[in-house]
Order: sequence, then structure tokens, then C-alpha cells
Amino acid sequence: MKMAHTCVRVKDLEASVDFYTKAFDFKESRRRDFPENKFTLVYLTLPNDSYELELTYNYDSEGYDLGNGYGHIAIATDDLEGLHQKHKEAGFNLTDLKNLPGVPPSYYFIVDPDGYKIEVIREK
Repeated sequence: MKMAHTCVRVKDLEASVDFYTKAFDFKESRRRDFPENKFTLVYLTLPNDSYELELTYNYDSEGYDLGNGYGHIAIATDDLEGLHQKHKEAGFNLTDLKNLPGVPPSYYFIVDPDGYKIEVIREK
């Protein structure tokens, strides 16, 4: 077995596609429209990775309550400081670099247009 995809529901499909492609270099791998059921699915992948992020857009939705159960997805990078600086310069909503006790800074969080948190971690 292997992980296939993670779904997030979005209120503005093009804003979300724009965010993920600009912030992380995701590429749209496929798009499936279901107008009779009033939704569109967009699948995004990172270069050299088959795991997909599925953006689900329901035509009649005005957004979603994330509640207190959603945690985050995580994306690893070999240039944590460089990506953090890129995100900061682009004006994205992000935290400062963070660390766990006794270790140097190794992660930060960035927030997408729908309020979903993405943890960006130093690749091991």
C-alpha cells in the first residue's frame, strides 16, 4: 500500500491553485469537472512525487468551518531558510522559523487561502 492523496475543500478554486503552485511549485496533474453534481476536483503534485493534493471545489459552498480537529499537512524541503524567505517576500501568512527544545529551527507554518495550515519542515 501507499498513500494516494489528501483532500482539502476550497471556496475559491483558482486562488487555491495559485497559492499551491506559487508557494510550493505544485503542478496541476489533472482536473475533473462534475457540473451535474456541482463540484470540481483538481489534483496537484510536486515534482518527482506521485502523492497528490486534491482540491475539492463545491460550486455552492461559501467556505468551510475547519473546526478544532484539523491539524496540518507537511511538506519537506532541503532549503528551509530559502523557502521561508521566499514565502515571506511573497507576502504569505506564515510563522517565524520554529524549533523543538534542544534543536535548531527546523520548521514553520504557512496558511493557505482557506485557512489550512501547512507545516514546512527541513528534509532529513
